[in-house]
Amino acid sequence: MDPGHNPHNRDQPGAISRPVDIGTGKKECDTTGTATNSGYPEAEFTLDLAHRVRTQLRERGATVRFTHDGDEPYGPCVDERAEKGNQAQADAAISLHADGAPSGSRGFHVILPASVHKGAADTRKIADPSRRLGKELRDAFREATGEPPANYLGDGNGLDTRDDLGGLNLSRVPKVFLECGNMRDRRDAAHLTSAKWREKAARGVADGITAFLAAEGGKS
Repeated sequence: MDPGHNPHNRDQPGAISRPVDIGTGKKECDTTGTATNSGYPEAEFTLDLAHRVRTQLRERGATVRFTHDGDEPYGPCVDERAEKGNQAQADAAISLHADGAPSGSRGFHVILPASVHKGAADTRKIADPSRRLGKELRDAFREATGEPPANYLGDGNGLDTRDDLGGLNLSRVPKVFLECGNMRDRRDAAHLTSAKWREKAARGVADGITAFLAAEGGKS
């Protein structure tokens, strides 16, 4: 479980802005993330949601590890986040986020790793299982929350494939990003700031991961 960003990033602009190698290029170590128009930070949202997901997964017998728990001075950097999942030999990894698109753009989407092989990046073995993870997560999240797939990217199916995210490029285990909604949209923000909705979102994430692990386990 990778809670996107870190509440302390805003206090370390120099540290989080330094470039790190993501295989296909260079990206910032991390960013502060976005926030709702009322000031609710993405980093606080992702930590809260991660805790809720962990509780539900542990109740189902899963072992859950975090890349961080808001207790580090900044980051971790995107390459370190990927490496923590690799070192844990995770069966599935998910990075939790919320988007900062223009108002009026709303909905959630799951970001999948492209098949890349350049520098330290090699997702060829995880691209297909990550897509399966992403589809299970999309379907379960939509069912649990009623949130529509994002209306501002792709073909509206809730999936987006990218090759410019270090957290995906450097992963050696099945991994996806979940953008739970658009913090800049009034309707989405009302959900994201609601503890009741976040509990539904956590159930959707846990259901998606559970379905993926059950399906993958049946293949062995």
